[in-house]
Amino acid sequence: MSKILIVEDDNEIAMLEKDYLEISGYETELIQDGCKVVDAVLAGDYDLILLDLMLPGSSGYDICREIRDKIDIPILMVTAKTESIDKIRGLGLGADDYIAKPFDPAELVARVKSHLSRYERLAGGDLKKKPALDTLAQQGTIQIGNLKIMTLSYKAYRGEQEIKFPNREFELLKFLAMNPDIVFSKEQLFVKIWGYDYVGASATVMVHINRIREKIEEDPSNPKIIETVWGAGYRLNA
Repeated sequence: MSKILIVEDDNEIAMLEKDYLEISGYETELIQDGCKVVDAVLAGDYDLILLDLMLPGSSGYDICREIRDKIDIPILMVTAKTESIDKIRGLGLGADDYIAKPFDPAELVARVKSHLSRYERLAGGDLKKKPALDTLAQQGTIQIGNLKIMTLSYKAYRGEQEIKFPNREFELLKFLAMNPDIVFSKEQLFVKIWGYDYVGASATVMVHINRIREKIEEDPSNPKIIETVWGAGYRLNA
C-alpha cells in the first residue's frame, strides 16, 4: 500500500484529501507545521507528498527545494496560488505537478495514482532508489557528443562526471534522446512523459527542459543539444 504524506494547514482541505485518498486505498499521514516536514520525510517511508505552499513555519517552496536535494519521490503542490510565476517557481524547484485550489477530489486522486505509477515504473518497483543495473551499463547507451545517457540504468554522464537527474527530468531527456531530430510540442511531451492532458503542460515542460539544459549544455543560454524550434516545440539534435 502506497503511503502519502499530506502537508496542509487547512484542516478542512486536509481531511478532504485524507478521506478521498484512504477510500482509494492509500495510507496517509498529515503534517500541518512546515518546520516538521523535511525531518519527517527523511525519517519516514513515504511514496508521494501533497504539499501546500502557504504553511506556518516554512514555505512549501523551501520544503520542496530541501526535499528534492535529498530524496527523489513525487511532489505534488496543492495551493491557492495560481499565477503562472508561482507554478513555474514550484516546478523549477523540482515539484512534479501543481494542483490549484479548489480542486476536484477525484482529479487529485487520479493525479496521485498517475505519478505513483510513473515513478514506480521508472524506479523498477522502488520509488526511492534507481535500479541497480550497473552490469548492463554498456547496453542501452546513447552518446551525444560528450553526453552519455544510459537508458537502462537511468544514469547520465557529461564526460566522466555523473549528472544527477530526478526521475521526471531523466525520462524527458531519455525520450528526446531516443527520438532524435524530431520536433515535439510542449503538449506532446507532457502527454508522453506525464501521461495525461493538463492545462499547465507548456509551463511544466519548459521548466523541466531548462533544468535539463543547465546540466547538459555547455552554454544553457545557447543550447545545442536540446534546441527550441520556435512556434513548434523542442528537438534533440543528434
